[in-house]
Amino acid sequence: MRGGGLPELLRPDSETLGTILSTEVLRAQEEWEAVDSILPGTGNQASSDQPGQLISFSEALQHFQTVDLSSFKKRIQPTIRRTGLAALRHRLFGPPKLHQGLCEERDLVLTIAQCGLDSQDPMHGRVLQTIYKKLTGSKFDCALHGDHWEDLGFQGKREDWLVFFPLTLIQASGNEVLEAHGSRGSIWDCSSSLISLMVSVTGANPGTDLRGAGFLALLHLLYLVMDSKTLLMAQEIFRLSHHHIQQFPFCLMSVNITRITIQALREECLSRECNRQQQVIPVVNSFYAATFLRLAHVWRTQQKTISDSGFVLKDLEVLAKKSPRRLLKTLEIYLAGVSKGQASLLGAQKSNGPQASHSKDLTFTGVCDLLPHSSEGTRLI
Repeated sequence: MRGGGLPELLRPDSETLGTILSTEVLRAQEEWEAVDSILPGTGNQASSDQPGQLISFSEALQHFQTVDLSSFKKRIQPTIRRTGLAALRHRLFGPPKLHQGLCEERDLVLTIAQCGLDSQDPMHGRVLQTIYKKLTGSKFDCALHGDHWEDLGFQGKREDWLVFFPLTLIQASGNEVLEAHGSRGSIWDCSSSLISLMVSVTGANPGTDLRGAGFLALLHLLYLVMDSKTLLMAQEIFRLSHHHIQQFPFCLMSVNITRITIQALREECLSRECNRQQQVIPVVNSFYAATFLRLAHVWRTQQKTISDSGFVLKDLEVLAKKSPRRLLKTLEIYLAGVSKGQASLLGAQKSNGPQASHSKDLTFTGVCDLLPHSSEGTRLI
């Protein structure tokens, strides 16, 4: 070993070095760039005339009904545990208990909320692709990680990668590689003509934003965009989220609505309606949509901005738990108006669309980011 460099046996010859360059650089490019033609879960490119097939809510739900979720089911707490006076008050004045025959369906909902996003699962990838295409109007698949997810309202995540390049490549590029990645590169072994670069990669990863809601948050978005009755509502809220003043992260807001829905289900606020309809999942879906509709209405009419997000969500949680039937009735009236072409969240308001500039300095505050409330029911899973 010379000068602290690599041992002779580890120094690649020019042919091997070329192979390393061609494979490693291409692999790095695939990770860094949001290439529209990458298939979910693989590094292979898809033919532009063969986009991935959309997936329906019922098909995605059926997947969870057939796979083994026993390890996730162990984590759920179906109802809120109450003791003392709180338990007595709930028994006397609280909502009715869920019918025994519906408990399994309720537990499935809560179990799905414990499942994370698995980018290696084709079904998970199809759900993401369907949400993206329905909201953006794109006909082609996209990478499962990347800045394009920030347009939908997922947050970016910064990661550092240590990548090795042949020094000849750096010199041949006129040091453009170093300039492109700042001054974080350092010579690791001049004698072997290798240079190491610590490269910062920024790109949204939807899977990191599902805390407290799990894959149920994505199923709710899928329901919203794949149900013909709620698609227009989803598109209107999405346009509102890109307003030049009232912008907010659409998908993160949706995740918080799912958290509220989960807590309402666990606190038995939806039991009366579930018992009436003799089903849980459709009631949960409608409650989620109704709560999102209420948020959009408040956001639009009261001129809310991103700085108001945490307080808006907290007030919304209180209202949703107290008057679920009222929210569901409002959704019913709205959807009836949509079918007649008479309902609109945005009215004559103009939206700058998905390409509107975002204020990167503004911070979105979700339900879980607010200070703890004295009430037991404010803590989400």
